[in-house]
Amino acid sequence: MSDSVDARQVNAKEGSCPSDPGVDHTDAKPHSDVFQYNMSYPSLGQCVVINNKNFQRKTRMGVRNGTDEDAKNAMQTFSKLGFKIKVYNDQTVSQMRDLLTKVSKEDHSQSAMFACVLLSHGEDGMIFGTDDCIEVKELFALFRGDRCKSLVGKPKLFFIQACRGTGLDAGIECDSVSEEGTQKIPVEADFLYVYSTAPGYYSWRNVANGSWFISSLCEMLSKYSKQLEIMQIMTRVNHKVALDFKSSSNLPGFDGMKQIPCIVSMLTKELYFHK
Repeated sequence: MSDSVDARQVNAKEGSCPSDPGVDHTDAKPHSDVFQYNMSYPSLGQCVVINNKNFQRKTRMGVRNGTDEDAKNAMQTFSKLGFKIKVYNDQTVSQMRDLLTKVSKEDHSQSAMFACVLLSHGEDGMIFGTDDCIEVKELFALFRGDRCKSLVGKPKLFFIQACRGTGLDAGIECDSVSEEGTQKIPVEADFLYVYSTAPGYYSWRNVANGSWFISSLCEMLSKYSKQLEIMQIMTRVNHKVALDFKSSSNLPGFDGMKQIPCIVSMLTKELYFHK
């Protein structure tokens, strides 16, 4: 089965968006709780999955075959972690914005964190609804500390499967803080953004098996969520995507390409998925 990318069709005109379980704390957690997020909440939290597969013709975006496998994989994996899953298919920009605005205004006081998985086409700094595109930072901003008070000081995790440009990575051969009293924290604190690819590059998706990134993310979360901290898990995701995959494509210049996910962390503590 061939691999595809989450961007406009290769022969399309380039341009901007069209306007029209438990863990051994003594061994696995060597640091003080000051440096670990509190997991002692009734619920781990919500995980919202937005799965955009079919796009309006004006976007010049093709069908994202394989994305349903990603959505299914994410749903199963995050459910097993303990998240309450909500999946939304083929959302327009306004639906995406309204949906996440509504979620950000809900009461998360009984939740340890929030997670969101975005599956769509994209460009640098943008993600597509079925009808148009929107800056990803506009969606992220809905959960900032000054706009979503019940998630202040809690992890807000975003996993984004989408292209971030039209660059191709051909690869290269190689050898082998005090918590005393009331505090102010930055409104941008406690976010983790894990992008499927580095800025400026295509993101690969197999039309039968789903994307390299989501399949690797789900595999590493399933294997290591009971023992490793999230940044260790994400590093293993990077390792798997970087070493285990290479594109298979009939398009000239698109065969044999590589990919590396990109971790952007504003987390202020270590995050373990279990109490």
